Amino acid sequence: MESNSTNSPALQSEAVPTTALLDDWFDPIEAGLRNRVREFIQELIEGELEGALARPRYGRRAKRDSEEPSGATGHRHGHRSRSLLGTFGRVAISVPRARLDTTEGKTTEWKSAALRAYQRRTKRADSLIAGAYLAGTNSRRVRRALAAVFGGAIGKDTVSRVWRKVKADWDAWNARKLAEEPIIRLILDGTVVRVRVDRKASAIVLLIVLGVREDGQKVLLAIKNMGGETSEAWRAVLDDLVKRGLRKPEFLIVDGGTGLEQALACLWSDVPTQRCTVHKHRNLLAHAPQRLHEEISADYNDMIYAASVAEVEQRRRAFLRKWRLKCKAVADSLEEAGDRLFTFTRLPLGQWKSARTTNAVERLHEEFKRRIKTQTVLPSAETAAMLFWALLAAGQISMRKVDGWQTLSRKLADKPIDLAA
Repeated sequence: MESNSTNSPALQSEAVPTTALLDDWFDPIEAGLRNRVREFIQELIEGELEGALARPRYGRRAKRDSEEPSGATGHRHGHRSRSLLGTFGRVAISVPRARLDTTEGKTTEWKSAALRAYQRRTKRADSLIAGAYLAGTNSRRVRRALAAVFGGAIGKDTVSRVWRKVKADWDAWNARKLAEEPIIRLILDGTVVRVRVDRKASAIVLLIVLGVREDGQKVLLAIKNMGGETSEAWRAVLDDLVKRGLRKPEFLIVDGGTGLEQALACLWSDVPTQRCTVHKHRNLLAHAPQRLHEEISADYNDMIYAASVAEVEQRRRAFLRKWRLKCKAVADSLEEAGDRLFTFTRLPLGQWKSARTTNAVERLHEEFKRRIKTQTVLPSAETAAMLFWALLAAGQISMRKVDGWQTLSRKLADKPIDLAA
């Protein structure tokens, strides 16, 4: 006996939902407002045209000897259908047309200031799309994320076009003057991101310069892809900042890369410089076998995070004595850094935490990686730099003041750390 497992049509219709989740969340207030949007936009543009012609629709021109104020002379000639997408959804509107007389005896088409030529979306809609993209939604998912607002009218191509508009602000930011920026400290580091180059996923280095204002607030000054961390690349970035008015900083925090060190030696050799203690920690571990890493980290942290200058000096001497015998390469690596690894000890104690490392850049990179997790790789090197900047400019990533900002006005101590081992 054969059994028929196929459900009846009635049961099948009951099993399949007729509407998607959230589709039946009707809001009469939203519906009423959107129905009146079209009338409001048309009245706005009609009023603009009436102001330009100084007469209402079907009104006659003022006579030449009339004392009434006269606007531009011209005539209406029908309407044009336009579609406009805004945070209120998509509406079809009828835009009035007019020809204005010119001084040369010809006519020119009247253009609305409220609704630009070829405009398909409001600026607020573009802002909402760009904001959703920056918040971590990739270009293909924006349509679903904003479906309730735009009714599915937004696709990945629309997102790409909106994102290209951000480039104008990006170019202006890269050319802005810095003479009025009260920058007293710089944090310089490079970070690696993955992008598509020649249709292949490749890793590129973005050179990042953060500034610290007199009030302790961190700000992004530059982010560029220069093809690497060579001295020429860093010098080009720094020269551009100086050309735009950046004043000489009072303190530098660097990652310890050779290219950056050489560029700074040519430009600001007399500025006190702190070498990132986290980067040096990684260097020490790279010179030792895995079985010694935990012990090295414990001794190194005891030294770097000591509570006073005297304790730092004492623990440094102990570190060198121990590791010269146990693993000479580790001791040599620490000595190579010299007093630049301990420049933070010349600052007030409250500033030590923020002055020891380039972690401010590292934290930005972690937020950046979290944001691009949905995309895996980015389309180009320029897109990576621009997205990094846009996340900060749009407030998706925020930077707080440095620790100990209340004492930033104090001068550095003249006496550096005692390097006698």
